[in-house]
This record gives sequence, C-alpha cells and structure tokens, in this order.
Amino acid sequence: MTGTGGDPFVAAVKPLVDAMGGEMLAPGEAGPDDVVLSWEGADVVAVRLPQLADSLDHILAALERKQGKPLAELDRRAKQEVVRVLEARGAFSVRHGVETVASALGVSRFTVYNYLNREKQV
Repeated sequence: MTGTGGDPFVAAVKPLVDAMGGEMLAPGEAGPDDVVLSWEGADVVAVRLPQLADSLDHILAALERKQGKPLAELDRRAKQEVVRVLEARGAFSVRHGVETVASALGVSRFTVYNYLNREKQV
C-alpha cells in the first residue's frame, strides 16, 4: 500500500489484516465491498477482505508455517489438533472445506470427519 507514510494506526492493524489474508489499500482505492478504517475522523486505510476459500488457504499456510513442515507430514495427533483449530476457526463452513483440509493433511475426507466426530465425543 502506498501513501500511508508509516502511519501508526496502519502499523497497528497490519498484523491483523495479514493474519486474515486481507489487503491494505489507500482509502481512495476502496471498492464497495472494502472496509474503510477511520481514526480520529479521518479515513486512514481501506481493507480488502479475502474470499472465504482464500481465507482457508491462508489459514492452512499459516498453520504449516507454525508447524515448520507440510501438514501432510504431521503425525496423527498433530493432524487432529490442526482439525480442532480449523473447526474453531470455521473452516468447515466453507464450501469444500473438508476436501481442502483433507488434501492439505494428506488424508481422506472420511478421516477428517472421524477427527471431527472424535472431538464431539470427548
């Protein structure tokens, strides 16, 4: 994003926008679906939110970075924990969410459903 001049408000919200997989824009570049953030009465930055499917890919990539290796290389317990985190973040409300997660984990959809059901029984 250009034109922010190192604004402290922009610096403060940047980690959140990055974590969501959003994009920061100058307020004048905002489209109708973008969120314009104001501070002390002035528009400071616009945020373009990702599509839900893109958010899931972003979350999976962040989990992979946190684990330090591809999710498919994790052991069963770690994969179950990943599924727990993803469920808490709403990953399975996204269309094809189970399939996307199963592919990232290197398991079948049936296995992901088993992980989800196992959590509900505990």
